[in-house]
Amino acid sequence: MTIELNNPSLLQTQAFINGQWVDANSGETFPVFNPANGEEIAQVANCVQEETAAAIAVAKKAMESWKEQPAKVRSELLEKWYDLVMANQEDLAKIMTMEQGKVLAESRGEVAYGASYIKWFSEEAKRIYGDVIQGTPDRRGIVIKQPVGVVGAITPWNFPNAMITRKVAPALAAGCSIVLKPGSETPLSALALAELAKQAGIPDGVFNVVAGRRSSLIGGELTSNPDVAKVTFTGSTPVGKTLMKQCAETVKRTSMELGGNAPVIIFDDADLDIAINGSLLSKFRNSGQTCICTNRVLVQEGIYDEFVKRFSAAVNEFNFGDGLDDASTHGPVVSANAVSDIDDIVKRSVEKGATVVTGGKPREGAGFFYEPTILTNVDDTMSVFREEIFGPVAPIFKFKTEEEAINMANDTEFGLAAYFYSDNLSRVWRVAEKIDYGMVGVNETMISSELIPFGGVKESGQGREGSKYGLDDYLEIKYVCMGGMARNHGA
Repeated sequence: MTIELNNPSLLQTQAFINGQWVDANSGETFPVFNPANGEEIAQVANCVQEETAAAIAVAKKAMESWKEQPAKVRSELLEKWYDLVMANQEDLAKIMTMEQGKVLAESRGEVAYGASYIKWFSEEAKRIYGDVIQGTPDRRGIVIKQPVGVVGAITPWNFPNAMITRKVAPALAAGCSIVLKPGSETPLSALALAELAKQAGIPDGVFNVVAGRRSSLIGGELTSNPDVAKVTFTGSTPVGKTLMKQCAETVKRTSMELGGNAPVIIFDDADLDIAINGSLLSKFRNSGQTCICTNRVLVQEGIYDEFVKRFSAAVNEFNFGDGLDDASTHGPVVSANAVSDIDDIVKRSVEKGATVVTGGKPREGAGFFYEPTILTNVDDTMSVFREEIFGPVAPIFKFKTEEEAINMANDTEFGLAAYFYSDNLSRVWRVAEKIDYGMVGVNETMISSELIPFGGVKESGQGREGSKYGLDDYLEIKYVCMGGMARNHGA
């Protein structure tokens, strides 16, 4: 299968090291498949630790001059990169849909969303400020911020554009160089971004991409190599914990955006139309493969039956199909393994007494599709309450009181995002402060943008991406003590 693009240079399949497209040292490649039909669309260079070490070495050398560039120069280059991304939005969206599966409208939206981080940090590059501290009459404390060093970044397949720009853009803005390992299911989006960065004039070696199926070898080099100062990762909590342990050996800085188990709480004083629409968007966006998508729907008992009825009717209108087909409202999940994992969670919950309202099984035929599914008669002992589903399955739980809803929402080791709907202002403040999550949406589920600090608490990670705080993880604070200020050096 070929991908027809207006700009064919965006379809790259080699590693990107020191501004050059190179094969893996072994010559090995790995296949990339279209999840809508299972067809192979490309063979990509299969990198391991050797290529990763080479990329780290050139990144270290390139950073020597990159960090010395005036902030305005880094800003202008990022701005050029942003312009090129937006000029090639349609091609980038098509690549994403082909390798990841989401419908083309969602892919276009992600490209623009990802580009917004490049734009934002192109501007923030010029706003890295320090402080002057007056200590004693003869001393001043100068606080300056400097780039942390070479960054190793590991990103997932579910948002193969935006998860990259959220890390690469602030790193480059701060004066760091970076080595990126993208999800092996979706490397083509990362390589296309690298091609556009090269066309924008970002210097060789500053941004490097090594893709590969043997993630532990690439990740192991990023976490063990002493020339890497920081590792940033988006993915599962178990993998994040492993990376943090490995980084401890060389005391690297880390930032982690890990798993989620997001609740959406629908109180009986909510606007039901708004609550249903927001819950549908949050649960089924990207076919449920979103770290902040609703995992558990908690509905107050007085409106429970009406909510289930109307929610189910809306879900039955969905059309899951090829993302390139305009008739499709939702695309496939990413792989056959994903289908199996989703089905396993549903089956285990049904065995414990859950009721399937609609869906409940893999779809027959080509591609990796799971039927949009609604479960009722669910409780906190079931897999759908405890585990991140990462698929188009909505378990709808019933609660009686506000206190019960808060306890249910907080009954998880995760703490990335949570949502609730209520028109009671007092309740809004109480619940927003009592639910233990890094991000809370009140009467809104589409909460993410480049303007906000994205990140979680508990086992959902540490650090924040985006917003004015987004540069902090790529900067070190240095204190300089200036003495002898009281001496008169005049004639």
